[in-house]
Amino acid sequence: MVDIFDEVEEDLRAERAEKLLKKYAGLLVALAVAVVAAAAGWQLWMRYQNKQDAAAASAFVAGQAGGDAKALDQLATTGPEGYKTLARLAAAALKAKAGDMQGAESLWNAVTSDSSADSLLRDFASLMATGHDLDHGDPAELQSRLKPLALPANPWSALAREQLAVLALRQGKQEDARQMLQALTNDFAAPSGLRARASGLLAGLGSPDGK
Repeated sequence: MVDIFDEVEEDLRAERAEKLLKKYAGLLVALAVAVVAAAAGWQLWMRYQNKQDAAAASAFVAGQAGGDAKALDQLATTGPEGYKTLARLAAAALKAKAGDMQGAESLWNAVTSDSSADSLLRDFASLMATGHDLDHGDPAELQSRLKPLALPANPWSALAREQLAVLALRQGKQEDARQMLQALTNDFAAPSGLRARASGLLAGLGSPDGK
């Protein structure tokens, strides 16, 4: 009889985890895109504004603000080296916003594989691509891409760990997900919004004993 109750509790935990994944996976990816895009925009603007010509900077800002894909495409082709990568990322964001996720992922992967691109940008693009594949991609491949980004020294560590937690939920590894989410909740170096999302997911999972 005890075994039967244990099985019922385990089924309930699995069902709860599945509902959480369906409810939060898309939201987490969308929020990650917004957070990373904002952080990347600021950091990269500061990094490049003194190294590239003012005309390219103005074209990039105008194209991004106005959603001008044509201007961004031109900058990605003919602009200074650093802004070519930025223009690709901005164009990928426009495609993702328009629902063209295949086109966006193609651009993210192109940046990820571009050895001449800044490492911060390559990691950003990799994070965006894995976020898109989080609910359907091969788990082993996703983990191999996310784990280097989750290292403490990486600027995107907290967001990568959040995606790893969601991936663990997708695989039914609830205890692994719980531990990662708890660590994020206690990580005061992580953005407050991310810690709040981790706390919400933990609450949704319930206690480890299934209550």
